[in-house]
Amino acid sequence: MNLKEYIHKVRSGELDPVVFYRELREKNKSLNSDIFAMVREYELSDEQIKEISNWPLAAAPIVVKDNILVKGFISTCWSRVTGDYIAPYSASCAEWLMKNGAAIIGAGNMDEFAMGSSTESSAFGVTRNPHDFQRVPGWSSGGSAASVAGWMALAALWSDTGGSVRQPASFCGLVGVKPTYGRVSRYGVQAMGSSLDQIGTFTKSVEDAVLLLDSISHFDSHDSTSFESDDKQGRYDALQKKNLQWTKIAIIKQFFDGEVDPLVKKSFDEAVELLKKAGAIVEFVDCDLVRHCVSAYYIVMPAEVSTNLSRFDGIRFGLQQSFSDTQWVQQYMQSVRSAGFWDEAKRRILTGTYVLSSENYESHFLKASHYRQALREAFDDIFAEYDVIIWPTSPVLPWKFGEKSDNPVSMYLADIYTIPPNLTGIPAMSIPVNPVDIDGKKIPVGLHIMAGYRREDNMFTVAKVLEDFIQG
Repeated sequence: MNLKEYIHKVRSGELDPVVFYRELREKNKSLNSDIFAMVREYELSDEQIKEISNWPLAAAPIVVKDNILVKGFISTCWSRVTGDYIAPYSASCAEWLMKNGAAIIGAGNMDEFAMGSSTESSAFGVTRNPHDFQRVPGWSSGGSAASVAGWMALAALWSDTGGSVRQPASFCGLVGVKPTYGRVSRYGVQAMGSSLDQIGTFTKSVEDAVLLLDSISHFDSHDSTSFESDDKQGRYDALQKKNLQWTKIAIIKQFFDGEVDPLVKKSFDEAVELLKKAGAIVEFVDCDLVRHCVSAYYIVMPAEVSTNLSRFDGIRFGLQQSFSDTQWVQQYMQSVRSAGFWDEAKRRILTGTYVLSSENYESHFLKASHYRQALREAFDDIFAEYDVIIWPTSPVLPWKFGEKSDNPVSMYLADIYTIPPNLTGIPAMSIPVNPVDIDGKKIPVGLHIMAGYRREDNMFTVAKVLEDFIQG
């Protein structure tokens, strides 16, 4: 049952939302011990469930990432440095979710401050992929993805900085959407990279993604990057198309110059053939700039991490300790940031501080900023002729735990396909295509779809038609 089906059954009286909520919470106790998708649960009374069941989302159980504030509940970003921070207000996206009648059922596990590529750098435990417990569920948003893929929730909200919605969606067989930068307010979301972060959705279908995205897309005066959501009806109209006649799709050929898992490439090629069968014109195009996207991202993102996490100093925010009068400097340095942050967070803070230093600012950060602008212009040129751009969501399949832990660079390189939309601010999504067989298990593969600035309608049209063709 997906989100749309759930709402229909509640509206028709076929499903009691209170019974569904209670049974789901009970089932999740055993599921979470295996998957560890949720780090804590939120409790609603039967009366609250009954009240919101008449609202648009009909008390649908939804998970949010642990860096999205929900008033009165602990929000830790799964870091020791935050302690047991209790949110004094709700993030705008969570507030709108609740105003539309969602039942926020819990907080999803995540890499510390969303820094990681596998949910292995959570301070309190790893999340397992529901399709294969020996494999990672994907980037920092793995907890939310695993909760939806493992049938612990109907949908989830998550932040995406360089692929943290789309990569787990690919690894867990879900629809993951990162909307245009500014479409969803970031107010109340604990920031990692402010110019890169955007709130996205995990759902079971493309139609669910449109429904959930539109419930949280509003102008917010608290967020200077927010804009008034435009043409919601156009996105619903996009779901009604049955073919892709006259739709032009671009594939950037430089992205296939590097190593791509043969099984991923096979699933991608099969999806391309389905798009052609649906009537689309699919062509290869050149964009040499994409070769440098990982290098630019791993300059911009750590620089913003270094700035955003500087406030967690044990004085303004973060882990606080008592120190002796004579040794307080040494004790402070060793027990607050050194003990509070784990290795990946420290690695990115140090990298960011380095590229922002007076000696390196112009040669590193400023050059990366100029590259972002050039990439935007290159993508604008492509979208002037094509409706969407596609390529695989990830060049690799979900790896087994520990395979890349000692080689962070190899995990960074796995971001290559999802980084460009964050650097440029355009919308992007991942949808599941044909899975592959490994050791007798069906391992998901995702197709990455991008559209021009604020043109989610084009993206959803292609995704929905392809979804229908895959489902027969």
